[in-house]
Amino acid sequence: MSSTTLPLKRRAPIRPARILLHVFLAGTALAWLAPLLWAIFSALRPYSETSAKGYVSWPDKLSLTNFTNAFQQSDMLHYFGNTLVIAVPAVLLTLFLSSCVAFYVSRFDFRLNLALLLVFTAGNLLPQQVIITPLYRLYLLTNLPGITASGKLYDSALGLVLIHVAFQSGFCAFVLSNYMRSLPHELTEAALVDGASVWRLYWQITLPLCKPAMAALATLLSIWIYNDFFWALVLISTGENMPITSALNNLSGQYFTDPNLVAAGSLLTAIPTLVVYFALQRQFVSGLTLGSNKG
Repeated sequence: MSSTTLPLKRRAPIRPARILLHVFLAGTALAWLAPLLWAIFSALRPYSETSAKGYVSWPDKLSLTNFTNAFQQSDMLHYFGNTLVIAVPAVLLTLFLSSCVAFYVSRFDFRLNLALLLVFTAGNLLPQQVIITPLYRLYLLTNLPGITASGKLYDSALGLVLIHVAFQSGFCAFVLSNYMRSLPHELTEAALVDGASVWRLYWQITLPLCKPAMAALATLLSIWIYNDFFWALVLISTGENMPITSALNNLSGQYFTDPNLVAAGSLLTAIPTLVVYFALQRQFVSGLTLGSNKG
């Protein structure tokens, strides 16, 4: 009997280019994580130790004291509530209005179809800093009874909600319109034959099919609006009405600022965005990869 031996598979040699690629990717990841790791390291050390030994030194002890002090001194729960009052309505309004625009321009054919979408998208091309002065004056002059004690949009949560909706709707309408165009028209045509209204076509047929795209946009909008510092600084003057990102100024004194305490407060404010991302991670990734496998 003759025995046959199977040829051994040779392991492919490791190419220098692949080694360089992995080194580059590891270095890039470390560069992105370095500020976060440094903030965590600083937040765990007392200021008395870093002022005596310097930040580049081996710590004597690590504790969560800065986190508890930052949470208590900045009245963080109150400002978290302010942020929720701004972010939740802004995200919901933006998704609703942009999905209505996207449905109209993607499912109906009319002469100004593309022009309407371009108008919404063009708003994202305008730098927000350009309209500070006219928007500030507009907010001061706009009277809406019952909004604030003065009745003005300035220094109110509604003012921030409206500005976020105005600036984010264009991007969301562009993304959703492209996604809705990929949906088969036979679904809406069959519903029209059965006598469905336009609202039913939008709410019960088209919108449920857009859940992955809506979840991806909801994740992005939540992070963008939550982390906003610019408009809150411009349009809010009362400290009690500030969102959480602007309220970090409460940790800075007039003559002295504890950087370790500020680092701990900044890390605490980042927790809700991480919760939103991990809660919607699967929908977010699937929404970003929609259409990647289509020919």
